[in-house]
Amino acid sequence: MTEAARIELLSPRLANQIAAGEVVERPASVIKELLENSLDSGARRIDVEVEQGGVKLLKVRDDGSGIRSEDLPLALARHATSKIRDLEDLERVMSLGFRGEALASISSVARLVLTSRTADASEAWQVETEGRDMAPRVQPAAHPVGTSVEVRDLFFNTPARRKFLKSEKTEFDHLQEVIRRLALARFDVAFHLRHNGKSVLSLHEAHDESMRARRVGVICGPGFLEQALPVEVERSGLRLWGWVGLPTFSRSQADMQYFFVNGRAVRDKLVAHAVRQAYRDVLFNGRHPTFVLFLEVDPAVVDVNVHPTKHEVRFRDGRMVHDFLYGTLHRGLAEVRPQDQLAAPVAVTPMARPSGAVAGEFGPQGEIALAARPASVQQEVFQSRSYLGTASGTGGNGNYSGSVERRAAAVPLAEAGGVYRAFFAPLPEAASTGATLPAEEGEIPPLGFALAQLKGIYILAENAHGLVLVDMHAAHERIMYERLKVAMASEGLSGQPLLVPEALALSQREADCAEEHAQWFSRLGFELQRLGPETLAIRQIPALLKQAEANRLVADVLADLMEYGTSDRIQAHLNELLGTMACHGAVRANRRLAIAEMNALLRDMETTERSGQCNHGRPTWTQLGVDELDKLFLRGR
Repeated sequence: MTEAARIELLSPRLANQIAAGEVVERPASVIKELLENSLDSGARRIDVEVEQGGVKLLKVRDDGSGIRSEDLPLALARHATSKIRDLEDLERVMSLGFRGEALASISSVARLVLTSRTADASEAWQVETEGRDMAPRVQPAAHPVGTSVEVRDLFFNTPARRKFLKSEKTEFDHLQEVIRRLALARFDVAFHLRHNGKSVLSLHEAHDESMRARRVGVICGPGFLEQALPVEVERSGLRLWGWVGLPTFSRSQADMQYFFVNGRAVRDKLVAHAVRQAYRDVLFNGRHPTFVLFLEVDPAVVDVNVHPTKHEVRFRDGRMVHDFLYGTLHRGLAEVRPQDQLAAPVAVTPMARPSGAVAGEFGPQGEIALAARPASVQQEVFQSRSYLGTASGTGGNGNYSGSVERRAAAVPLAEAGGVYRAFFAPLPEAASTGATLPAEEGEIPPLGFALAQLKGIYILAENAHGLVLVDMHAAHERIMYERLKVAMASEGLSGQPLLVPEALALSQREADCAEEHAQWFSRLGFELQRLGPETLAIRQIPALLKQAEANRLVADVLADLMEYGTSDRIQAHLNELLGTMACHGAVRANRRLAIAEMNALLRDMETTERSGQCNHGRPTWTQLGVDELDKLFLRGR
């Protein structure tokens, strides 16, 4: 029989090195902890000096409040901090750091020198320690008000950890990204970075909107601001502001996504889900949105003490936060029109404050409630200028809305309970006569006026900026898709009873969740019956989804409801079906259009939500300015 091992206290050095494994992963981890301490001290300027990607040297100097000489040894001890005193402070954390472990962890795996001076001290003091010798040495030093921390030879006493470090460039890239995030979080602080003696980043304090936008442009690149939508919405104790990139500025990687909660950079799955949902049908497959967003909430309703590196947070009412983020971004992206894209924003300007369903005050099936509009609005949508012809077509002009296409789209709608009713509007009088659509009082609309059709695919138009190219099928597809969604929201979803009800085995928590959301499921056309503690019967599903796997769909929706308090899977299935219908009903390539028909399409694009992208996220139009055209022909040289 094996003898029981004795329980002993870990030595301070070993305990700190274990803690360092949670906090100090690479030079970027060190710089994050040091910069957060500087910001918490009230610094307004921070200088960072790095050598060999941070492995040889990391030096951070700030002009903050400093540390008293008698507190210097304690600053390097574990669980010693000036930022919280009791449980009440922990429940309303305002500082970036609060655990009191960072300096102790860093000093256990590196050579650390900390020099500091407070405003009321006549001289500065310095404390020095090395990884294996945990006894700090304190002595007087020369230093202005503030603090400098110098970290040398990271992992010098733990060679196994050092072997896991990447190349100098890779480590410096990670370190630089940390500084970028903190520079976005604190516009009121100047940041300066030098690497191997060369200046890499120099960001001055940003006190107004234009200076903040300039800093965002430096960090994210000028292209981001040129294609970003400014956001500023406040509701129910939540305030969201910043910039969201238009779908046309998507990325192949999720490397330009900055989200801050009360000034703390976080990577939260609830936030990621809400943003992904908002961009759902405007992003091309495999692309990632870009954004710099700041969420301000009462510190008492968010828990930042859920992860050693403080990258994750937990909201007291995650459902409300999710719906607020989704509703705000969804409406913001929907309301972008061609005229907005032609006038690039350079600073934050307030959006019209939404309310009700528009603001995200809706249940798990967010978009269906969101799409439902007053009858007057729906009537306005359906009576907008249309380029759809009569069932018999227009003969020689080559009108693209013939009887075959109309029947192909109308049949499924009739089967779905009249969702397509009043969908196809008559062709405008101007289109049927072949006349052009004149500008009102000499004004040129955002997408201008059609000039010609190219290869039966593209519309060429002239606007105030130059030449506009439109993919007529993609644009028409988006217009039809948006009208179908509005029509479906107004008509509602009819149910399709199953001949043989399907039994679904679940956990008791999932079955309870289904009962809790029974009314919501019913509105969507589902009928669920609980047969036992862990069993449901599916008796009815939405008519539009009669080909879907009912068991799998309900199980996936319940999983989402339990994880996020919301689900967009049903809406995603419905949108996919409506998108297919819109694609089949949209004008096909090689259809010849009259000038008036092209102009009618352009006018509809200017009033249709998300008209900048087709249902699959591809762009529907692009602008070539006169200056770009001049460059093609070397004019002005």
